[in-house]
Amino acid sequence: MSSAAGRDLAQAPEERHFLSTEEAAALERELLEDYRFGRQQLVELCGHASAVAVTKVFPLPTLSRKQRTVLVVCGPEQNGAVGLVCARHLRVFDLTTQCEKMDIPFLSYLPTEVQLVNDAYGLVVDAVMGPGVEPCEVGGPCTRALATLKLLSIPLVSLDIPSGWDAETGGGDGEDGLQPDVLVSLAAPKLCAGRFSGRHHFVAGRFVPDDVRRKFALRLPGYMGTDCVAAL
Repeated sequence: MSSAAGRDLAQAPEERHFLSTEEAAALERELLEDYRFGRQQLVELCGHASAVAVTKVFPLPTLSRKQRTVLVVCGPEQNGAVGLVCARHLRVFDLTTQCEKMDIPFLSYLPTEVQLVNDAYGLVVDAVMGPGVEPCEVGGPCTRALATLKLLSIPLVSLDIPSGWDAETGGGDGEDGLQPDVLVSLAAPKLCAGRFSGRHHFVAGRFVPDDVRRKFALRLPGYMGTDCVAAL
């Protein structure tokens, strides 16, 4: 190790895994303003990586032929846009083989009969709400969607944070919060991810430049080969 590298390590702040809401917003601003990422570009990168994470945990052979369709529940904010991109890539990965055409079908509403969802789908992707979005801010459809998602018996994958959780404190413990099987943290894990107790946690942040990782003192795992997600 060079002496210069030694000085960098000595001067670096204590490394951490998780970002506060303020830090996550600052990291996104840096990507948009300093590195000239486009917002749609970030949505595309995060949506593609989210689809990759889903297929790592639930490869096609593990889903029954009867339930080979994935339901992606999208809200009106940026997390919903990430969910739409995730759905598009899942189709390319051949998870939604029940459909013969490339156009993605949309439900006019999410059924409130939980068993209908359990019977019709192999898993559900939660892209309803992201950090800083409260259920009361997005209205009735999202509130009703969360009520249904809480009762599902099929696997649940949440993007960035479980919808309805506080991005810093979590607040999703117990019967009132979503308890996903898989969490895909976008760019970097948020503080609430420390309270995630599901089976698999991925970070989708290979696109975050090394200088930004150092600035925000992120200690994240290495990405294998050409993978765009890494397991935590």
